[in-house]
Amino acid sequence: MYLGIEHVLAISAALVRTIFGFEIEPQFNEPYLSTSLQDFWGRRWNLMVTSILCPTVYDLVCGTCCHPGHFPCVRVVVKKAMIRSGWRLHRAVSGPLTLAFVAVTGNWLFFPQLVRNGVDRKAIREYAILVDFLRSKLPVHLVKSL
Repeated sequence: MYLGIEHVLAISAALVRTIFGFEIEPQFNEPYLSTSLQDFWGRRWNLMVTSILCPTVYDLVCGTCCHPGHFPCVRVVVKKAMIRSGWRLHRAVSGPLTLAFVAVTGNWLFFPQLVRNGVDRKAIREYAILVDFLRSKLPVHLVKSL
């Protein structure tokens, strides 16, 4: 899924750069190198959503909850507890655990709906059409090698 989105965004960025002459902000920052869920969702995956939601929703909710007399944000409490204890998993452990968690929950939450709605079959059909189109535009000696 990531590779498909990454390719579409790379092609779109190249078109924008060619047509309009400016760079668009990247949407991903090597999410496969994430060491925690916070790192994955907050710093590496879909950066546009993060940059929009943080100032509009998260900061507003935390600002409301963290006033005197209210409970502090759970994230802040957990993060401070982790820092004080000095407890951290090694990157070689936390990275694969994070990716496994994201892959399993993504598979569990998203793919059943995509398969139920036939998106997988539609995508395969569209890729077949794209391959046929590219074959029709390539020189004959390159088509035989494909």
